[in-house]
Amino acid sequence: DHCLLHCFPDAACIVEDGGHIGHGAVLHGATVRRGALVGMNAVLMDGCIVGEASFVAAMSFVPGGFEIPPRTLAAGIPVKLRRELSEDEIGWKRRGTEEYQRIAVRSLATMQETEALSEVEPNRPRLPVAPHHPLHIVRRL
Repeated sequence: DHCLLHCFPDAACIVEDGGHIGHGAVLHGATVRRGALVGMNAVLMDGCIVGEASFVAAMSFVPGGFEIPPRTLAAGIPVKLRRELSEDEIGWKRRGTEEYQRIAVRSLATMQETEALSEVEPNRPRLPVAPHHPLHIVRRL
């Protein structure tokens, strides 16, 4: 939601399979490798590369030409390499991406024009999804 992918003419902005771009992120001529995560409101500049299965933390700034190695957490303004990611963290991301993909498919298959509600409907049905908690909560479980 509200992401912007853009680049200069004759350049490319690439998100490979399983790349997950968080709400409000801005990618300008960046490359996000397979299975990587770009957090909400992060900014990635020209020529930077987010390595396979890496995470860019929310609100981070990745300068032009910066390369984040595979399976690495990067965070900050400007971004710094923080640590290697665990298998559990990478699995958490993969499951979250898969859930978002299922929701998108469901949305496209069932979307229909509606009138805006003036109040919440009583007993409004909820979307049945697998529980998926923020990573800071998963670490406590």
